[in-house]
Amino acid sequence: MTYDTLIIGTGPGGYVCAIRAAQLGQKVAVVEKSPTFGGTCLNIGCIPSKALLHASDMFDEAGHGFAALGIVTPKPVLDMAAMMKHKRDTVDANVGGVAFLLKKNKVDTFFGTGRIVDADADSVAPAADAGADAASARVYSVAVTAADGTSRTLAAKNIVIATGSDVAQLKDRDGKIIEVDEKTIVSSTGALELANVPKHLVVVGAGVIGLELGSVWLRLGAQVTVIEYLDRILPGMDAEVAKAFQRILEKQGFKFRLSGKVTGVVKTAAGAVVSFEPVAGGPAETLAADIVLIATGRVPYTQGLGLEAAGVATERGRVVIDGQFRTSQPGIYAIGDVVRGPMLAHKAEDEGVAVAEIIAGQHGHVNYGVIPGVVYTMPEVASVGATEEELKAQGSAYKTGKFPFTANGRARAMRHTDGFVKVLADAATDRVLGVHIIGFGAGDMIHEAAVLMEFGGSSEDLARTCHAHPTMSEAVKEAAMAVEKRAIHM
Repeated sequence: MTYDTLIIGTGPGGYVCAIRAAQLGQKVAVVEKSPTFGGTCLNIGCIPSKALLHASDMFDEAGHGFAALGIVTPKPVLDMAAMMKHKRDTVDANVGGVAFLLKKNKVDTFFGTGRIVDADADSVAPAADAGADAASARVYSVAVTAADGTSRTLAAKNIVIATGSDVAQLKDRDGKIIEVDEKTIVSSTGALELANVPKHLVVVGAGVIGLELGSVWLRLGAQVTVIEYLDRILPGMDAEVAKAFQRILEKQGFKFRLSGKVTGVVKTAAGAVVSFEPVAGGPAETLAADIVLIATGRVPYTQGLGLEAAGVATERGRVVIDGQFRTSQPGIYAIGDVVRGPMLAHKAEDEGVAVAEIIAGQHGHVNYGVIPGVVYTMPEVASVGATEEELKAQGSAYKTGKFPFTANGRARAMRHTDGFVKVLADAATDRVLGVHIIGFGAGDMIHEAAVLMEFGGSSEDLARTCHAHPTMSEAVKEAAMAVEKRAIHM
C-alpha cells in the first residue's frame, strides 16, 4: 500500500496533521517511536506539568489563601502519591483521546523509529488534484524499526516530519556535557517525577519551563533558586512584563541569580553542587542543592531520520522549509519544533492543519504574527504579537495603554490583584500590534486580543466592545481605552 501522507511523530503537530489529512480524504499513516501517542507535550511536557501546576496551586491556596476568605481548615497535608496519580491520570486520558481520534479517522499507526530510506521518482503518476509537489511523482520509502528490532517498510507520496524537540544539553567550563541522571540532576522530565519535595531546588534557566516547574516545587515547600545567564527572566517576552513578573515571583519566595554562567554541576552524597560565575567576570560561587533542574531550552529532534541521505537540508539542527513547509526535497515537509519559529504545541498544531491542506491542494496558512505564548504560573503571563522592544527596534511609532488588576473589581473579590494588561497600538492607524498580560487567567484572556489582531482590529474596536461586569477581562477593555488616555477606572 502507498499512503498519500505519512507523518513521522505524533505530538500535537503530527497527530493534528494526520487527522486533518484524513478529513480531506487522504490515506494516512503515522509513525511514532514512543509507546504512546502525543509526543513530549502530552506525555512529559505540557499536560503533566499543568496537572502539577494546578494541584500545587490548590495546595498552596489551601495552606495560605483560605483564611482570608473566611474558610478555616487544618493545615493541608501533601499526599505526593495521590498528586502524581492525578498527573498520570491526566496524561492517560489525553493520550487515550489521541489514540481514539486517530482510530476514528482511520489513520494507520505504526510504532517504531522512522527513517527515510529511498525515493522512486517514476513509481506513481500525479493525481490531477494533488498538491504543490505532485509533479515530482515520487514515492518515498520509510523504514520503521520497532522496539523489538523488527523492521518494515512503508511507502508514501508525501512525508511530514513532525518529530519535535529534545532537552538542550548544558556544558561545563571544559566543554563537557553535564550528565542528567533524572534523579539528582534532572531535565523537565525528571522534575515531573520527583518522589519527594526537595529542600533546595536549583534551576538553571529562567525561561518558561524553569519558572513553571520551579513554581510547582516552591508551592509544595522547596526553596528555589534560579540561575540565569541573561540579566532578565523570560527572554523574548516584553521587558516591562518580565521585570514586573520577577518582582511577583520574588515576593512568592523565588531567589534569582541573574547574569550568572553555570560552569559545572557535581553530584555529592547530599545532592549536587552548582558552580557559577558572573557573565561579566568576577569571583565564582557555588550553591548546594538537593535537586538541580537543567532548564536551558530545547533543540530540534532529527536524529536517525535519514535526512542527509535523503537530501533534506538542515541548518543549525533545524529542517529548512519554505513558506509552504516544503523541505529541499519535493514531497517531504516539516512542521513544529524541528522548523523555525517558537517551540509551542499550538504553533505545531496550526502548521499540521496547514500542511495537510497544502498537500491536498488547498491553501493552508499560519499567521506567525498572532501566536499567543503563556507561562502557566500563578499569576499567569500571556503575550501575543510584538513586544515594546521589538517595536522600538523596528522604528515603529506606537501608543501604549496599561491597566492594573488592582483596579479591577473581580480581581479584588478573588484576591488576585497582581499584574496588569498592556496594549500596544500603531500610532497612526491604531491597529493593535501586541498585548501582554500578567494576571489570574491571563492565558485565557489573551485570546480576545489574538482574535482582534487576526482581523486587524484597533484599540478603539476593543475599547468599544462591551465586556461583562464584573470580570477580569474588563481590564483588557480598560487597557485598550488607556491607549487614548480614557480609561474609566484608573
